[in-house]
Amino acid sequence: MDGRTWLGQRRADVVAAYDAEAPDYEEYPNDAQRDWVGRLLAECPDGGVVVDAPCGTRRYLPHIADAGIAVVRIDQSAGMLEQARLRNIAVALHHVGLQEMSFAAEFDAAVTIDAMENVPPEDWPPVLANLHRAVRAGGLLYMTVEETDSSDLDEHFTRLTGDGHPAIRGEIIEGDVAGYHYYPPIGQVLTWFDEAGWQPIAEGFTQEDGWGYRHFMLRRLGSG
Repeated sequence: MDGRTWLGQRRADVVAAYDAEAPDYEEYPNDAQRDWVGRLLAECPDGGVVVDAPCGTRRYLPHIADAGIAVVRIDQSAGMLEQARLRNIAVALHHVGLQEMSFAAEFDAAVTIDAMENVPPEDWPPVLANLHRAVRAGGLLYMTVEETDSSDLDEHFTRLTGDGHPAIRGEIIEGDVAGYHYYPPIGQVLTWFDEAGWQPIAEGFTQEDGWGYRHFMLRRLGSG
């Protein structure tokens, strides 16, 4: 099986899993993420618009709306988007993935939380380009990037390639709701940011149980 077909199947599995879990999906609390969202909101203009991409069952939506910021939500999972609709807070909902979003300078900022780990390496550059196009010049993006132990990546790479899968190091298939994960080297992430026109202006890290979150606040460069 070629790599693109394999990744297409992985993405379909992720969407199907989130659709099935959506009615009962419970996000774990993360105060660090909430604090970073607050920092982003503090720099948004009054009456600004933020895109929550993808939104999941985001607990941050009231947090953003309470700050007087309008929220547009997107998600590739119809099930997750339905949960967002039931909250009746977003000004618009769009059933679209990060890879397909085509907004043009419509938002003052974007948040991409708990999402990029489901994006394969081939799709990181177009996703970052889509987010760059969606946000107005000088706007912000808050993005989380997951990290895990290097030995775990080695173990999964050996197993996947041994089973004949066209995987690269950093790709993991697990039995949880997310199914497919990709953990890129942080150096590669910074290169992708630079190539897409995103300038890191703040960075942090929080350790979780056996893995961690890298937090990035990015500013959109360029006038187009």
